[in-house]
Amino acid sequence: MGVLSVTLDKWSDSEVDSMIEVGGNSQANAIYEAFIPEGYQKPHSDSTQEEREKFIRSKYELQEFLKPSLRIVSHQPSDSGKHAGNASHSDGSKSQVGMIEFIGILNVKVIGGTNLAIRDMSSSDPYVVLTLGQQKAQTSVINGNLNPVWNEELKLSVPQQYGPLKLQVFDHDMVSKDDLMGEAEIDLQTMINAAAAFGDPELLGDIQIGRWLKSEDNALVRDSAVVVSGGKVKQGMALKLQHTESGELELEMEWMPLNV
Repeated sequence: MGVLSVTLDKWSDSEVDSMIEVGGNSQANAIYEAFIPEGYQKPHSDSTQEEREKFIRSKYELQEFLKPSLRIVSHQPSDSGKHAGNASHSDGSKSQVGMIEFIGILNVKVIGGTNLAIRDMSSSDPYVVLTLGQQKAQTSVINGNLNPVWNEELKLSVPQQYGPLKLQVFDHDMVSKDDLMGEAEIDLQTMINAAAAFGDPELLGDIQIGRWLKSEDNALVRDSAVVVSGGKVKQGMALKLQHTESGELELEMEWMPLNV
């Protein structure tokens, strides 16, 4: 499983050529070129080095054509100009400005909830928020329903250094702060590691490749299997919401690695 890293350093001709080559990866293109403006001219074999480099920077480094919610660009303040007159000492480390480091896209289908907690007079208006690092994604609000069905798909990009996926259910309130109806954490390692170990899922039949086991330390209602189904890596699960009086949530996750 590759990690795409693009910095603001000067690129050589061969590096630009290799990135153009990567640009032929249909899976990467489906993500990185999803929002190319109509009429935008991509570089071709006769394009200049500058034109080709500009396109690669726009595509991978600035992520201009990527859906905004999937962008991960970490910025580190520059020290330039702070120590005018002092001798410059290079420690050989690379600047983090513009660095992109993520290994795949997580597609989470929020299916529905069961026996959720009451936060209004006799019901709740629930919605789900997913948080991974600095990213957030949320479902729509379903009014007056303790057994909501969303069937909504939310996408998050997964950085190289990732932690658990945090899930929270809130009761939407028009006049006051939305009340928490429960939360849970999802360990992504089981799925991502299993996918890396088994390789290209399109070459595999429908098989189970991993299992996240229910324990006292997690929110699983039952063991959660990681499977290859139809050439895709998927993991379905039922979660018992924590820090609340009742409620379960059903999800199905799909893992799309960026093999570049």
